[in-house]
Formats: sequence, C-alpha cells, structure tokens
Amino acid sequence: MTISVLVVDDQALIRAGFSAIIGSEPDLVVVGEAATGREAVDRARALHPDVVLMDIRMPELDGLHATEQITSDPELSAVHVLVLTTFEADENVLAALRAGAAGFLGKDVGPTGLVDAIRTVAVGDALLSPRATRSLIARYLSTPMEASATVSDRRLESLTDREREVVVLVGRGLSNEQIAATLFVSPFTAKTHVNRAMTKLGARDRAQLVVIAYQTGLVRAGDL
Repeated sequence: MTISVLVVDDQALIRAGFSAIIGSEPDLVVVGEAATGREAVDRARALHPDVVLMDIRMPELDGLHATEQITSDPELSAVHVLVLTTFEADENVLAALRAGAAGFLGKDVGPTGLVDAIRTVAVGDALLSPRATRSLIARYLSTPMEASATVSDRRLESLTDREREVVVLVGRGLSNEQIAATLFVSPFTAKTHVNRAMTKLGARDRAQLVVIAYQTGLVRAGDL
C-alpha cells in the first residue's frame, strides 16, 4: 500500500527537505505541498492524503486551526494529521491533541524517524514518541478541562471492564503489543479492544483516546 502525504510548512527549504526524504521511500508519495494553514485545508480537501505533515506556526491560518478544520470534516475522516513541534517547549501540543492531531514529531527528526512516524500515523496504530508525549500530556492535562471537552460518565459506562482497562493502558502510552503482554491476550485481541473503546467514546484515533483517558480521570499525571 502506498501512503500519500501532504507536506505543510511555511519554509520552502523545509518542505523540500521533507518531500525529498518522503519521496525516496517506495511506499510513500508526496501528493502536494502547502505553505499556509489555509492552503493545507484546501489541498487536503482536494487531494485526500493519508497523512498531513503539519507545521504549527504559519501565516493566514496556523497549523492548529488547520488541523481542527481537517479533522472535523466528515469527508476527511481517513486523513491523519502529524504535527511538527518541539516536544518540551511547545505548549500548543495539547491544543493539537484537542484539534484531532494523530501524533507529534520534532523538526530535528532524522530521515528514518520521519518515515517511520508517517507509516505509524497512517495506520493509526500508535501515539508517536510515547515518552515525550506522555510528559506533555501529564503537564497540560493535569489541569481541569472545559466541560464541553469532556466525555460524559454515560459514555464511559458504555465500556466493558476490559475496554476500560485497555483505555487506561493506552493512556499510559502502551502499544498494542505491550497491552497484549500486560493482559495476557493476543495483539489482535488488544487491538480489537482498543478499536471498540475508540468507537464507543467517539475517539478519532489513538491520540484522542489518550486525551479522553486523562479528561475522564481514568489516568492521572501521577500514574505515569
């Protein structure tokens, strides 16, 4: 399967560098580039890429608002947004999660890390850079969220005990393989539980499932 990528950054040199790396892989193809958030939204709607590699700070429309517009569009439900950021310093990471970003990547990433991240996000199978992401989530999600952003107790009650357990493990940054080992089940069974929990809680992807785990108090900063 070939994974199509839209590269979004306001600096032409960075776009060219990322595009060259992505285009050198047999299973990846760059279908377009954009220099602003507004262009990113327009081209995502026109091209329907599998992954949008999204910078945050851009003119006209920043990457956060562009991400939100892309992930909230029903016609782009299969598009995954991979946000470019600096892990420890960028306080926009939580906003990106809320906007529907599927993962995060530092701009200093190497070629192998870049292509692996794109493949990971394309299949929606894991949250990127678990250690850095957990650290950020612990820092910003430990404070109360707006009521409109929380998941109701009624929706939590729709989970089985095993699904609730799986959400906790996802929130702690475990992969499907690690969840399987923890619960003594197969990776396929673990993935099935994760997918069912996502469906019941209305989570677009694994990243949003992590947010829900913190929003609802299933996982707290001290649990990491």
